Amino acid sequence: MTARLRLLLATVCGVAVASVYAAQPVLGTMGRDLGVPAGLTGWIVAAGQLGYLAGLVLLVPLGDTADRRRLIAVHLAATAAGLALTAAAPAAWAAFTGLAAAGAFAVVVQTTVAYAASVSPPAERGRTIGVVTSGVVVGILGARVVTGALAEAWGWRSVYGVLAVLALGLAVLVLRRLPPDDRGVRPVGYGRALARLGELFTQRLFLTRGLVAFFLFASFGTLWSGLSLPLAAAPWHLGESRIGLFGVLGLAGALGAARAGRWADAGRAAPVTGLALALLVASWAAIGRLPRSLWLLGAGIVLLDFAVQAVHVSSQHLLTAAHPDRLSGVIGGYIVFYSLGSALGAAATTAVYGARGWEGSSLLGAGFAACALAVWAADRARRSQPRAVRGGGAAG
Repeated sequence: MTARLRLLLATVCGVAVASVYAAQPVLGTMGRDLGVPAGLTGWIVAAGQLGYLAGLVLLVPLGDTADRRRLIAVHLAATAAGLALTAAAPAAWAAFTGLAAAGAFAVVVQTTVAYAASVSPPAERGRTIGVVTSGVVVGILGARVVTGALAEAWGWRSVYGVLAVLALGLAVLVLRRLPPDDRGVRPVGYGRALARLGELFTQRLFLTRGLVAFFLFASFGTLWSGLSLPLAAAPWHLGESRIGLFGVLGLAGALGAARAGRWADAGRAAPVTGLALALLVASWAAIGRLPRSLWLLGAGIVLLDFAVQAVHVSSQHLLTAAHPDRLSGVIGGYIVFYSLGSALGAAATTAVYGARGWEGSSLLGAGFAACALAVWAADRARRSQPRAVRGGGAAG
């Protein structure tokens, strides 16, 4: 796969995922404009995440039944429609509907990653996944910078209008530029694809990596869905554009982990995961100092996003290598855990912040990170046991 095509696929992922996370820097403004109570503003982000969850279950399996290139284009067009509804929403119910719809079809990200894995040689699969999924991180974090600037200049609705235009333009570009998806595996029926998705939830590798993703992205969502609240309050009183600039720090950290795909290709996915999760826990010690230091916050953000991206790429590499015959299903199933964790983090951080301040939110994020590390460590300990011991333990 050429660098230009990788860039196109990364851009698709970035724009799609930005549609789910664009509300984070402007939660307060959106909430006031739409009449959403302050304690419930986290549900603005969670609405997109819940739509995303529905799309993972109902839409992603289509990637194993049909031409993924056409699916990518159709899902981008549908995402654009949801974004346009959000931009024009006269009331909260319309905005929530648009956000949920955009979130559901933003699962084009998973179809795109499956497409990239399918058309890449096995020896380059980790590298390709690393580049393409870097677009996800650019979309989540880079959107914060753009969102803040656009919202301050033309209001929060302009953000969703711009994203709608970008998604529609990419739909056209995908049909014109992407080569056919020669997956080498005969597509299955939709019912069978759904059944195979359910079968994944009985497999240890899938469940372990899924649970790691759940806690990983709950920690990630705790930071990025709650960060605008203390930054806008005393003693900082930062505006939306300045709050958005913290996304640059997260972007730097995430892109610093771009080599995670090559590490995975070299067979080092497991140790990289453990080290990254330890760094994730440590990052919260710096992030928790926000009321006293923006410098420590910045260092913690870089560390956190480096860790999240390294684990995310490593997990997807392991899963696609283990299930080459159902790439869309395995990626979609894995992202179910991601979506649930992100929604939990988004909803919980605003509630905890209201009750315990940023110290409470930081403890929440660190707790989620520690749970992810514990899941990984327990699985490693089990795998290090002799097979006979494991078998005896299971039987007992």
